[in-house]
Amino acid sequence: MNSMYFTEEHEAFRASFKDFLQKEVVPHIEKWEETGTIERFIWKKFGEMGYFGLCTPEEYGGLDLDLFYTVIFLEELQKVNSGGFAAAMWAHEFLAMTHLNKEANEATKQKYLIPSVEGDKIGCLCITEPFGGSDVAGMRSTAIKNGDQYILNGSKTFITNGVYSDYLIVAAKTDPKDKYKGISIFVVDRNTPGISATKLNKLGWRASDTGEIAFDNVVIPAENLLGEEGKGFPYIMQHFALERLIMGVNAHARAEFALDYAIKYMQERVAFGKSLDKFQALRHKIAEMASRVDMCREYNYSITKRLDQGNYVVKEASMSKLLSTKMADEVIYDALQLLGGYGYMEDYPMARLLRDSRLGPIGGGTSEILKEIIAKMVIDNKEYKPAT
Repeated sequence: MNSMYFTEEHEAFRASFKDFLQKEVVPHIEKWEETGTIERFIWKKFGEMGYFGLCTPEEYGGLDLDLFYTVIFLEELQKVNSGGFAAAMWAHEFLAMTHLNKEANEATKQKYLIPSVEGDKIGCLCITEPFGGSDVAGMRSTAIKNGDQYILNGSKTFITNGVYSDYLIVAAKTDPKDKYKGISIFVVDRNTPGISATKLNKLGWRASDTGEIAFDNVVIPAENLLGEEGKGFPYIMQHFALERLIMGVNAHARAEFALDYAIKYMQERVAFGKSLDKFQALRHKIAEMASRVDMCREYNYSITKRLDQGNYVVKEASMSKLLSTKMADEVIYDALQLLGGYGYMEDYPMARLLRDSRLGPIGGGTSEILKEIIAKMVIDNKEYKPAT
């Protein structure tokens, strides 16, 4: 236990959550990976255990815990070896629900946030567009006000939970002429007429449903606006710090899982009369891999602490995602190599780990975009400030 960051209560939560995952999730992972559909019962079980309310105030059914419970939640999800299942869970809680927690009015929280905590409603966050990618300000979707409602048109893509969710948190231009100040955010019911979704066929994250979504004259009640009109861009930017740190934590956790598996395999695999963990070249490879995992993990913990204290860590979270996802890809690549031919077999965890990990430097802001954001802060002394 790292007592600098984790208390006995944290570790008790880790033990109980790990046990829950082994009993309730792991027996179904292969089916969900094969079908690309996570059955609804598990969402309800997560809700009943309080796992969707880690960061939600108690008045809305949450637990209002510190961010290290979130870290534990993320780390243990990576160890069931399904990046798709993990993504479906954390995208609901820390992407969709974050906007409900931070920007929704009281009526919207009663209608959407409480059922989200309870596992009765599943949410998704719709920002990325087919022609926009990382260019959030360049989005083309529009939500034009018409009396006491907005008319939404446009499309989104690469949306986790984009097909099977019950509601969508959608960013769109309410003032198409303004690049940054013209974006607003809405919560939209899935069954609203004019919404259609197509499931995408992915290299990895096979268990999760990733969708391309089209909006054709979708009518949104004005009360479904989250926060203030025109504040969508700073809201999105503000929450990117948490999303990027989440991706960094996910990366160090899956790399740790891969490393632990590789070490166990090497201890059991015998070649030339001795186990693989006795060969110096392989031992030194493990030493290097373990050092990189530890460096990223400790950095991520320190940034979690600062974020939990209310600091705006957009630069540090960007660095976390940039380096941790790169490290995870390389460590898992080497771990697969250490298994030899078995690493290439689907019966062993490394093939899926390698595929799932590859999304790390792409999703939630590509490494190329993150480098430019960091460069602006480091070279140009640009400052980013929270919206609220």
